[in-house]
Amino acid sequence: MKTMKILIVDDEPHLRTLIQQALEDLEDEGVDLFTASNGEEALETIREEEPNLVFLDVMMPRKNGFDVCHTVKKELGLNHIHIILLTAKGQEFDRQRGQEVGADLYMTKPFDPDALIAKARSVLGLSAHGE
Repeated sequence: MKTMKILIVDDEPHLRTLIQQALEDLEDEGVDLFTASNGEEALETIREEEPNLVFLDVMMPRKNGFDVCHTVKKELGLNHIHIILLTAKGQEFDRQRGQEVGADLYMTKPFDPDALIAKARSVLGLSAHGE
């Protein structure tokens, strides 16, 4: 079975750490975690690693989450990469924009770490209890 990969993209170090800590149990199940602190770094990592799942912050310097998502889905054609946009605001405009650029899901900050794990497990096809 090939290794599953999750990329966590957020320009705020404490949020990257928080998400990483929430997901680190998955490492015991063969999931590799990667992080990026801005949109350009995210695209570089996505091109190199082709993660299965990307938790992508919307508001970031050097390419925002919408731009990154658009590049991955529409320009690179990597539709198998599941992108979950993370945003501080749950405004309808953002949701619509997220759908337009091809985001698979939308989660609003602050989020429940358990919800993150549940989403990651469901996307990666892992059982709920690591069985």
